[in-house]
Amino acid sequence: MTDRPTDRRYSREHEWVLTDGGTALVGITDYAQAELGDVVFLNLPEVGAQVTQYGKLGEVESVKAVSDLFSPVSGEVVEVHQELMEHPEWVNEDPFGKAWMVRVRMSDRADLAKLMTAEQYAKFLEGLEH
Repeated sequence: MTDRPTDRRYSREHEWVLTDGGTALVGITDYAQAELGDVVFLNLPEVGAQVTQYGKLGEVESVKAVSDLFSPVSGEVVEVHQELMEHPEWVNEDPFGKAWMVRVRMSDRADLAKLMTAEQYAKFLEGLEH
């Protein structure tokens, strides 16, 4: 497992959010990609799509299964990482870097307070492993 970056927030569904002003990059955690196995396909929303916190954001398909992605924040999708769609293996290789999935213009920054810090997420994962 790679270290969890401390500059972002985490959801119980293993998504991360990195904010920059009013926008948020969204991706999945190292834990999520390890559980999924080799990622082979991503189904992400279109630019302009409205997403709600904890609502379905898309799907990630691995050699094991298809899993839903959930949005950690509410808002409008303003960018989809098109290159990632062509290289889904990046999710396994660099989940916290080049494998970001979408950029969302947040409609409510209070959503961030409902997410975990890196330290809280680490404790959450410890609970899953016992």
